Amino acid sequence: MPISPDDILDCYRRGVFPMADSRDDDRLYVCDPEERAIYPLGAFHVPRRLARTVRAEVFAIRVDTAFADVIAACAAPRVASADTWINSEIRALYGALHMRGEAHSVEAWRGGALVGGLYGVALGAAFFGESMFSTERDASKVALVHLVARLCVGGFRLLDAQFMTPHLARFGAVSISRETFHTLLGDALAHDGDFFRLPADISGAQALQSIAQTS
Repeated sequence: MPISPDDILDCYRRGVFPMADSRDDDRLYVCDPEERAIYPLGAFHVPRRLARTVRAEVFAIRVDTAFADVIAACAAPRVASADTWINSEIRALYGALHMRGEAHSVEAWRGGALVGGLYGVALGAAFFGESMFSTERDASKVALVHLVARLCVGGFRLLDAQFMTPHLARFGAVSISRETFHTLLGDALAHDGDFFRLPADISGAQALQSIAQTS
C-alpha cells in the first residue's frame, strides 16, 4: 500500500519516524527508539568558536530556497563506502511535504554555492529534525544555530533530534525515555509554532541573541 505525505505526518504525531535500510531500498519502516534525543530549546549551547563563526557571517543563511538540493545532499554517501537511509521514496514524500509548507530547509551558502544545511518537519509547535550535511567546516552547524533561533522566536516547544550522539551532546542535546518524549510531544502538538516569525535575513548576531533570550 503506497505511503502518503499524510501518513508521514501521522507517524510524527504518534512519536515515530520513517526510515529506509539503504538508499537503494524502496521499502520504509517506522522507528520508535526507547531513548530519544532532543534539543531543549531553552538550554541550547553554542560553543564559543562556533559562535564566532556565526557572528562573522561566513555563510549566507537561507530558508526554503533549495529544499530538494538539501535533501539530495543529505542522501549522498559521506564517504565512498557509506550508505544512507534516505531513499527515493523519502525524498519524494518530504518534497511533497515541503510543497505543502510542512517540511523546511535551512541552508548555508558561500560564494553562490550550497555548502551545508538541514531539513525537517514542522508540526504544531514541534520540529522534527531529519538530517543535515556539510561540505565546508561548520556550515551545517551554523544552519542549526539559525534553525534553533527560528524555533525559539516562533514559539516552538520541541526539537526532536532522534538518536543521541556525542556531536549532538556538544549543543546541549539530551536523551530522554520514549514515555517522556511522548509527553513533550503531546504538549507541543497542542500548540502552534510559527516557523516564519523570524525574518529570513537576520544576522548571525541576531540569531545568537534570539537563542540567548530563551535560555
